[in-house]
Amino acid sequence: MRLDGKRVLVTGAAKRVGAALAGALAAHGARLILHCNRSRREAEALARRLRAVHKTDCVVLVADLAEPRQVARLAREAARAFGGLDALVNNASVYAKHPFGTATAADFDLQMAVNARAPLLLAQALAPALARARPGKIVNIADWSGQRPYADWAPYCASKAALLALTQSMAKALAPKVLVNAVMPGPVLEPASGGAAARRWKRAAARANLVGRVGAPADVSAAVLFLLAGSDFITGAAVPVDGGRLIA
Repeated sequence: MRLDGKRVLVTGAAKRVGAALAGALAAHGARLILHCNRSRREAEALARRLRAVHKTDCVVLVADLAEPRQVARLAREAARAFGGLDALVNNASVYAKHPFGTATAADFDLQMAVNARAPLLLAQALAPALARARPGKIVNIADWSGQRPYADWAPYCASKAALLALTQSMAKALAPKVLVNAVMPGPVLEPASGGAAARRWKRAAARANLVGRVGAPADVSAAVLFLLAGSDFITGAAVPVDGGRLIA
């Protein structure tokens, strides 16, 4: 699939990895539907910047992915925005630490709803539009911890493990008209808090993987671009972008 002129929905596109993904797609000529929830101001600013720099079409849609009705509305609006859809990048995620013994039912349900249920509901709703792209593409942004979970993030890790299972299930259900893959980022973005804590995280993350350094959102974008545009013969795969952390 060539990305020039292709219509792509990116969820959680306003900031951090999502914004990097949107920028990379725009640089390759994609027409973008940028989803956000509480970050509309940032999403609108990003859309203006991408229009100005890359001369591409961008629209912003707002939805709370924890609410199934809003997910359904997002799917309808995304499919109408440019008269169809060629690719879906499920990037939006709730990333919250809950030391074992402290997670509530609501904590668990929120992360499962946004990180796993919403990608499934979006894929189901958008499958007919994506199938017309022949092939349509879905890329789910999972996490290396979906395969190697850590103790204090049980709801998050469980939701990403569920997303990996959904990736394979959807790949089977939608083949051959829609190809479904996942990317599993590792340490590619330091904590938003910055300061000494971020520096400690960076040193620890660099020591823990095989490459000996942390990555960047651009590394995730490169993997997504390859799955969207580099091959039409990959489906059901989960690509680690973690500097070898998964096997270290």
